[in-house]
Amino acid sequence: MDTDKLSSGTCAISRGLALVGDAWSALILRDASLGMTQFDQFRTSLGIAPNILSRRLKALTEAGVLEKRRYSERPPRDEYVLTQAGRDFLPILAAMGEWGRRYNGGGRALSHLVDDRTGQPVDAVVVDGNTGKPLRDTPMHLVMPTA
Repeated sequence: MDTDKLSSGTCAISRGLALVGDAWSALILRDASLGMTQFDQFRTSLGIAPNILSRRLKALTEAGVLEKRRYSERPPRDEYVLTQAGRDFLPILAAMGEWGRRYNGGGRALSHLVDDRTGQPVDAVVVDGNTGKPLRDTPMHLVMPTA
């Protein structure tokens, strides 16, 4: 896949996917949202090969979705924390989780979001910011810019 072409095209979806469009990147961001910050935490949680994790962390850092911070000089150790761009991706993960529960839940108990203030489950719904209507109830189509 040519990520340079994806990230410079006119489609906002392809530009987003160029930054976080693979499963490992999305799962790293999920784990970061759960408070994980250290390489070994991500590796243990995901069961990912160290070389793949290193590449994904580097790409997410370069994309500005994670920030790398040194937390130990001896030995040198870094942590990875969500930037504002990374925090802004969390509702996308929530919507993906809702979709996964609805169409691939299989009747099992699955992870879910809970409102920190009320303790109530959150039903992640993508809405039109202009009308407040759920997008799944809105007839729509994608419009590409003309040359």
